[in-house]
Amino acid sequence: MDPAGTGRATVRAELAHRIEGYDSGAATGDRVLDLTERDGRWYVSGDRPAPGAPQQLWQQGEVRAVTGRHGLVLGVGQDPERLRRIAAEADRAVPAVQAAWDGDWAGRVVVLVPATVDAMGGLLGAPADTYRGIAAVTTGRVGGGPAAPADRVVVNPEAYGSLSAFGRQFVLTHETVHVATRTRTSPATPVWLSEGFADWVADRGTGRTAAEAAPELHRAVRAGRLPARLPEDGDFAFDGDPEALARAYGSGWLACELIADRWGEEELTAFYRAVGAQRRREGAVGRALGEVLGVTEAEFTRRWRAFVAERLG
Repeated sequence: MDPAGTGRATVRAELAHRIEGYDSGAATGDRVLDLTERDGRWYVSGDRPAPGAPQQLWQQGEVRAVTGRHGLVLGVGQDPERLRRIAAEADRAVPAVQAAWDGDWAGRVVVLVPATVDAMGGLLGAPADTYRGIAAVTTGRVGGGPAAPADRVVVNPEAYGSLSAFGRQFVLTHETVHVATRTRTSPATPVWLSEGFADWVADRGTGRTAAEAAPELHRAVRAGRLPARLPEDGDFAFDGDPEALARAYGSGWLACELIADRWGEEELTAFYRAVGAQRRREGAVGRALGEVLGVTEAEFTRRWRAFVAERLG
């Protein structure tokens, strides 16, 4: 650790922490620690994120906490009233998710509210511009079963704050779905399914028409541009065309809406779990479609395109 005998060393370590009552797994992050020896004992004299790794919220300033029935909101540089409002939105989001997804999660959500979008980028270990127009994201990595790292919902204080009350609730419910389904989401899960399912849960019971829920896709279909295939993962890139991104989200949502409408809500969640249980991406959707819904991937795509045309034409 200190071959030169200088009494100083630098190590890379993984920091893991868990908030009791909220996390089913530990939240993790890579750190670089500076160590200094004094009187025969080693002390941590410096602590910073490893290159490319995210910061921790407490390193951005004094943290204020607001606890709700189903959520914990932690903010830096935020008005307490705003944190209480987000806690109330989390209290509505969690029961909505539980009503649609019953399963192996803590049934609570931790929401981080940094002071700025630049601080948000620091929490995610990515350039702020990547998330400038995104209202909120979750931090967890897919897969891992019960040992999957804990999720945090990170709010973009600028984009989230510009939304209507409905928009804020929709976004927080959507992100809470990702928290709930994390251990059942694997590298085999296509983004259209994970994002489409999150939108389906968030939209469930709102009474919105398909045109209201997916206006960008509605405009494309009315203009004769019916999508030929389900969205690919790359269609969900944050730094691409915003209209194309919105159409991808709408397409994924309508695929999940189709399953819930024609096969049933329980079959939709069973399909989600069946895809995530596959060992690899190739063929995962096709196998799950056959096992759970009794259709081929080609037949499902045909039915989905007809459903999109029916709802948005």
